[in-house]
Amino acid sequence: MAVAKKIPSILSKQISFCPGCGHGVVVRLIAECIEEMKQEKNSIINVGVGCYSLMTPSVEIDRFDSLHGRGAAISTGFKRANPDTLVISYQGDGDAYSIGIGESVSAAYRNENITVITVNNTNYGMTGGQMSATTMPGQKTTTSPLGRNCQTTGMPMKFPEMIASSFPEVAYVARGSVTKPAYVNKLKGYIKNAFEAQMNGEGYSLIEVLSPCPTNWGMSPVESHERVNGEIEAYYPLGEFKLREEK
Repeated sequence: MAVAKKIPSILSKQISFCPGCGHGVVVRLIAECIEEMKQEKNSIINVGVGCYSLMTPSVEIDRFDSLHGRGAAISTGFKRANPDTLVISYQGDGDAYSIGIGESVSAAYRNENITVITVNNTNYGMTGGQMSATTMPGQKTTTSPLGRNCQTTGMPMKFPEMIASSFPEVAYVARGSVTKPAYVNKLKGYIKNAFEAQMNGEGYSLIEVLSPCPTNWGMSPVESHERVNGEIEAYYPLGEFKLREEK
């Protein structure tokens, strides 16, 4: 007989994300990893500006709502003041790669001993679905109604690849997805790897997560998952881009 999996103790109540959104899965995995590592009393999660801000009242660990785009910088301050604490910066692609690109790159090149988890749904989900740095070529958004023209806006940003190739001293970089059970299991391993790297003092770690956004994409949850598994995953490959060094 199947046994229901216990909800992590640090999740106090249900979070009202849109049906089909991937944020709920990512938050659950973060909570599971924190609990399994017994870091419930030794973690700080810094939440950027986006729809995922809805998680804040439901996550029962030390937490902070940062100014838009400043997650990596604020998390750096937390970590330097509390070097033995697990510090997580939870952001979206707009928060981390658009308004916060300076802070995101700076934390990586300084190899700050923090973990950044960025959920990439290829648009500004909270503010109406505008084009972001990760919007796909030809993708229609409220600010690219005819589809993204990459000749004028540039190609979608592959931030994990950029960090892994530009700053080889960082500890760990990976990209996962929430659209299949096997992907969810792998993503949990990536998140735990990143947390362990930080607690071992190995340096900066980054996990990007591909997530559907049915509401702003104008799709059903099923259709949006299929889009991630096809078009988006083809451009943003899953996997580990910087492995941890064996100690």
